[in-house]
Amino acid sequence: MIRETRELTTVNARRELTKLPEQLGANPATVAVTRRGKPVLAIITWEDYLSIIETLEILSDNDAVEQLRRGIKEVTEGKQIPWAKAKTRLGTLM
Repeated sequence: MIRETRELTTVNARRELTKLPEQLGANPATVAVTRRGKPVLAIITWEDYLSIIETLEILSDNDAVEQLRRGIKEVTEGKQIPWAKAKTRLGTLM
């Protein structure tokens, strides 16, 4: 999910830092902290941070990425297996 991006200067970020958890909790966004008009920091929700870490872990696993690519290809080619059939197959494996 792409979040709204807000910009704060370093001076304003320092002033608003204690309010940001409540603000981002109510309206999740990414805060770009800028210095002289250029982004120098990103402030994100903990949920977004964990999601990024999980994505990086998956992408660093070549086998997982290959399985993901294969799965996407099968879906785009219409080769997916209906849930009921997959559940039956999994049941026979256990």
